[in-house]
Amino acid sequence: MANTWFDFKQFRVCQEKAAFKVGTDGVLLGAWVDLSGAERILDIGTGTGLISLMAAQRSEALITAIEPDEESMLEAAVNFNKSQWSERIVIVNMKLQDFAPVAKVRFDIIISNPPYFTASLKNPDRRLSMARHNETLSPEELFEGVGNLLSDDGRFSVILPYEEANISIAVAAGYKLYCNRMLNIKPLPSKPVKRVLLEFGRIKKPLDTGYLIIEINGRHDYSREFINLTKDFYLNL
Repeated sequence: MANTWFDFKQFRVCQEKAAFKVGTDGVLLGAWVDLSGAERILDIGTGTGLISLMAAQRSEALITAIEPDEESMLEAAVNFNKSQWSERIVIVNMKLQDFAPVAKVRFDIIISNPPYFTASLKNPDRRLSMARHNETLSPEELFEGVGNLLSDDGRFSVILPYEEANISIAVAAGYKLYCNRMLNIKPLPSKPVKRVLLEFGRIKKPLDTGYLIIEINGRHDYSREFINLTKDFYLNL
């Protein structure tokens, strides 16, 4: 059973009720996303609020977090209110498909750790299934929403399974969003790429690509690159 909370260096994430718990994917994305020049940030599907809290720690931006699952939203609101950045984070209990048409501002940074398991066996728990599978937010709906909400020179960052990355790059191009930065994540040197961090913008640029290995020889034997990326957050790094 997962802990009901997860402590980071500058904040605590309570996760007793959230459908999707704190995981390495969210930490990698929150640490990797380029927040330079950020004034308004949107976190799509905030879950526990982890990525919004990481963005608040790393920037002075105003942050809007949207979360369609009510119990997760309420718990994220508690996490925000207990943090030192509560005055800069607003949470909204809405789906992206409903939020995008009514939003009154555009965002220069959009971040999402989306539901993306299209082919895997669905969890019998409906809330977990919705959090993990894209039946409630397809790649087309995601990039259409981002296209409507992103400022002209804004950036959208997302983490996806390796199998989904190329599909999403193609889908994004259909909405005139182009992948300009990519980081391939391997759990171990001997393992294939499992996750890919992607950054999109409205202007097509030469692709900046790289690789990151999480652990060198086994559990908790973290690579220097992983430590450098996440050391401002994890307590044991």
